[in-house]
Amino acid sequence: MPKETYIPHLIRLFRQYGYDGATLSKISEATGLGKASLYHHFPGGKNEMVETVLDFLQQWLAQNILGVLASQGDALTRLWRMCDRLSELYEQGNQPCMSAILLMGSARGIFHDQVNVSFRAWIDAIANVLIEDGMDKKLAKYRGEDAVIAIQGSLILSQGLNDPSPFIRVIQQLPIQLCREKFDSSS
Repeated sequence: MPKETYIPHLIRLFRQYGYDGATLSKISEATGLGKASLYHHFPGGKNEMVETVLDFLQQWLAQNILGVLASQGDALTRLWRMCDRLSELYEQGNQPCMSAILLMGSARGIFHDQVNVSFRAWIDAIANVLIEDGMDKKLAKYRGEDAVIAIQGSLILSQGLNDPSPFIRVIQQLPIQLCREKFDSSS
């Protein structure tokens, strides 16, 4: 089987245990592969496994978030579609964000640059939607950052409370909050 077959298992595993906690034994158990087979599919070890997951998630982001935000339609519609896709990805707030997990422990030094690129692209895509809608560039950038802060923060809170309602609430309110008075200087 191609190594891409194991991506869903790896995502679940890294979400549950983080980079440092995902031992080869746990990875072997989750994928059903022996340690020798793991190294056959991923000669670079755990780092290559995470790279494969990050590549998959980057493609998902490009198609389902950046692509949606760059599509035709009014700003509010595109932002609603972004939120719908995020809700699917995070299973309505029941799953943590891989990017956040990879910014902790020893993984931070290894994967920070890739996570940084993804966050910046996401922020810029949200800002571009708002700029196209007539918002000042600086305010649009702040709103893009605020959106990612709200989403990521609600995911952390939902995990901490073992209750997805903070994430669901943010997703339900975010498009309207982002499109509120375009020139509101208090943001």
